[in-house]
Amino acid sequence: MEEEYNLFGKCPFVTAQKIIAGKWAIVILHKLSTKTLRFGELQRLLPELKQATLTKQLRSLEEYGLVNRKVFPQVPPKVEYSLTEIGKEFKLVLDSISIWGEKYIDHIKSAEVSET
Repeated sequence: MEEEYNLFGKCPFVTAQKIIAGKWAIVILHKLSTKTLRFGELQRLLPELKQATLTKQLRSLEEYGLVNRKVFPQVPPKVEYSLTEIGKEFKLVLDSISIWGEKYIDHIKSAEVSET
């Protein structure tokens, strides 16, 4: 219980950081912010991500309530992932991170040009 309070009860920055601290969490959330995806589709969109890592990250995001996992009763198994309502609210944060990331890339490129 104390662990849960430490994660969700004190500082909003620490809470957010712990939730998105996974190496691929932000990228997975970004991919799911555009549409519902099956596991294989996520794998194809993120080929450098190992299957075990993707599974672990999706489970973590599901536990935090950011991702829905819908299993269809069929053979072969079909599982879809989408953002929950609170996960969809994170899209604004993702958009801001994208804008900042583009500015930072431009900044680094211009710094490299000025050094040469």
